[in-house]
Amino acid sequence: MTNVRREQLGSYTLSWPEGVFPLGSDALFLGNFAALRPGWRVCDLGTGSGALLLLLARREAGLSLTGVEIDPLSARTARDNLAANGLTGEILQCDLRTAPLPAGSFDLIAANPPYFPVGSGKSAGPARSEELCTLEELCAAAGRLVRNRGRFALCHRPERLVDVLSALRAHGLEPKRLKTVSHGPEHPPALILVEAVRQGRPGLIMERPAFFQA
Repeated sequence: MTNVRREQLGSYTLSWPEGVFPLGSDALFLGNFAALRPGWRVCDLGTGSGALLLLLARREAGLSLTGVEIDPLSARTARDNLAANGLTGEILQCDLRTAPLPAGSFDLIAANPPYFPVGSGKSAGPARSEELCTLEELCAAAGRLVRNRGRFALCHRPERLVDVLSALRAHGLEPKRLKTVSHGPEHPPALILVEAVRQGRPGLIMERPAFFQA
């Protein structure tokens, strides 16, 4: 492969060629935010290069790793990244809305989804806009695949906070943790991190804000 970029993630190395969505700070924050326990069954919906799977695997041992990715090149890249780092896991190349996975299969679902609705004026292809999967459809898939009392963690844009919380609740996912990320104390949030629990009780914890590195 030509024009391959690499990034060190702890003891793991992430590689991705041109044409695969690059590693961003959003994934880094989400990888540190999601609740995680050793041995959990983890699924990344729209895994891209597999970056989020590596970020989670570096935190806890013995995770069962699954990624779902519709783009063939990205799915192949994710498989290569798991293999290159000595990790076992399954990468399904398919539409996450119809992924052939049993309901309630996972302890944690994670997603760094496209942020912008189609027609919002900010569309920039399927990696950034909801051309292939809407927020509502993503939450429906997560609600089906996560076990009762399991968790769904995602990152999104602050202006879509109401959409995120509404979609989560509509699919049996109760928002339990919320964290904002900004470019400094004087700046408004530029990113939100949300974690919901399947069939959880109401009650949302607002965590201390985090900041992008200068």
